[in-house]
Amino acid sequence: MGVKTALPAAELGIYSLVLSGALAFAARGLLEASQDGAHRKAFRESVRPGWEYIGRKMDVADFEWVMWFTSFRNVILFALCGHVLFAKLCTMVTPQLRSWMYAVYGVLAVMGTMGPWYLLLLLGHCVGLYIVSLLGQPWLCLGLGLASLASFKTDPLTSWQSGFVTGTFDLQEVLFQGGSSFTVLRCTSFALESCAHPSRRYALADLLKYNFYLPFFFFGPVMTFDRFHEQVSQAEPARPEGELWRIRAQAGLSVVTIVVVDIFFHFFYILTIPSDLKFASRLPDSALAGLAYANLVYDWVKAAVLFGVVNTVARLDHLDPPRAPKCITALYVFGETHFDRGINDWLCKYVYDHIGGEHSAVIPELAASMATFAITTLWLGPCDIVYLWSVLNCFGLNFELWVQKLAEHRPLAQVEVSGAGRRGQEGMHRALGVRGLRRALLLSGLASHPLPAALSGLMVHPRYPGTSSACGHHTTPRAGPDTAGPGSLLGPPLSGLGIPVFSEGEPARNPRDARTAQARAARPGP
Repeated sequence: MGVKTALPAAELGIYSLVLSGALAFAARGLLEASQDGAHRKAFRESVRPGWEYIGRKMDVADFEWVMWFTSFRNVILFALCGHVLFAKLCTMVTPQLRSWMYAVYGVLAVMGTMGPWYLLLLLGHCVGLYIVSLLGQPWLCLGLGLASLASFKTDPLTSWQSGFVTGTFDLQEVLFQGGSSFTVLRCTSFALESCAHPSRRYALADLLKYNFYLPFFFFGPVMTFDRFHEQVSQAEPARPEGELWRIRAQAGLSVVTIVVVDIFFHFFYILTIPSDLKFASRLPDSALAGLAYANLVYDWVKAAVLFGVVNTVARLDHLDPPRAPKCITALYVFGETHFDRGINDWLCKYVYDHIGGEHSAVIPELAASMATFAITTLWLGPCDIVYLWSVLNCFGLNFELWVQKLAEHRPLAQVEVSGAGRRGQEGMHRALGVRGLRRALLLSGLASHPLPAALSGLMVHPRYPGTSSACGHHTTPRAGPDTAGPGSLLGPPLSGLGIPVFSEGEPARNPRDARTAQARAARPGP
C-alpha cells in the first residue's frame, strides 16, 4: 500500500528473463495439448473451423469476444463512428452545446438497442436518485443507490426489470446488466456530489448528460460526476500538445492487440481446455501453470481492448477517462490489484476514504475495507464464490496494513533502517506484500476456476457484474476476471477494483500512501 511500483532496471531484467523462459517452456506443452485435443468430442462446440488453408481451428469459447467481432461488430462501429462524427461537428459549430449532443445521441442509441421501455426504466432510477439528492443527505443517497443496485442483482426484481428490454438478442443480458449497473453508479455519484456542493445547484439535465454519454454507458469506465461535468462543460476545449498522436497510437495498439488475440486462438485453446477436466488432468504441470496464467492475461487483454477503444473515443471528445487496468504480470503489491480504475476511484472517494479517514488506524481501515468489499459483493452479484473472494481480498488488503504497523514498532524499525538500505527495505515490503496477496488469491483462484491448476495461486474472477455463471446469473461460456474488485468491462461484465493504489508514475492516491512516501523520502540513506 505504501510500496512504490518502480523497480530497479536490473531486477526487472531478471524477472523478465525468468518469466520469458518459464512461459516459453509452458507454451510448448500448451501448444501440444491444443493440437492433441483439437478433434476431441468435448471440444467440438467451442473449437470451430478457422484458418482451414493451414489446417488450424479456432477457440471460440468466449461468447462475448466472438459477438463483439462478428454479429455486433458493425453495430458497434456504426454507433461509435456516428458519435465521433456528430461530436466533431457539434464541437466545430457550437462547442457549448456538445454535452447536449452527447446526451441526445446516447439516449437514441440506448432506445434503439434496448427499446423505449428499458430507457424509461433507467430514467425512473435517475429521477429517483435526483429527487433524493435534493434533500442533501449523503447517507440517504448512498442507501438508495445501493438499493437500486440490489434491484438489478437479486431476483425477482432482476427478472422483472429485464422484461423491459424489447426483443431478444445474443448480448441482451450483458448489455442490460452493464447499462443498468453503471447507471446506478453514475446516478449515485451525481447525488453524492450534489450533497457535497449544494451551492452549485446541479439540474436533472446535468445528470442525463452524464449518464447517457454513449462510450461509457454500457461498458464503463466510470468517471465521477465532478470530473465529467468539469471536463464536458469547457466552452472551448483544447488538446495538450501531442494528444492526437497518443490517440492514434492507442487506437493502433487496440487493433494490433485484436489481431494478436485472433492469431493466438488459432494455436492455443486456453478457453476450451478447462471445460474438459479429464483431458486437462493429464496435462503436465508446466502446461497447467501456463494455462492458468494465459487465462488471467487474456482477461486483462480483453479488458484492455475494450477500455482502449472506449477511451480513444472519449479522448477525441476532450475527456480524460480512467486508464486501462495494469497488467497482472506487473503486480506485486496487494493494494494495486484493482482491475477497473474507474470503479476503484468511485469506491475510494465515496466509501473507502470516507470511512477509513487517514488509513493509518487498524480498526477504521478494517471497517472501510469491509464496507467497500460489501458493496463490491453486491456489484458482482451475491453468491458463495463472490463471498469467498471478497473475504479473502479484504483480508489481504488489511494484512498489508498489519505488516506495515508491525514494521513500525521500534525494534523492527531499527533493524530495518540499520540493516538494509532503501532498496532492501522496499524488497522486504514487497516480499511481505506478495505473501499476503498470494494467500488471498490462492483460494479465490480455486473457487473461480474449475481447474486444479488454479494451482498457480492466481485469481480468476468474473468481471461483469452479475454475469458469472457460478452465481447462476448468466450462462455466458466465459466470464472475464478481475484482479480485485468489481469491474467494468461490461463492467460488468468485466470489471474489478482493488482499493488504494500506487500506480507507476502517479502520485499517492490516499493519505496513508502519501505519508509513507514522505516518510521514506525523509529517511537517511543506508
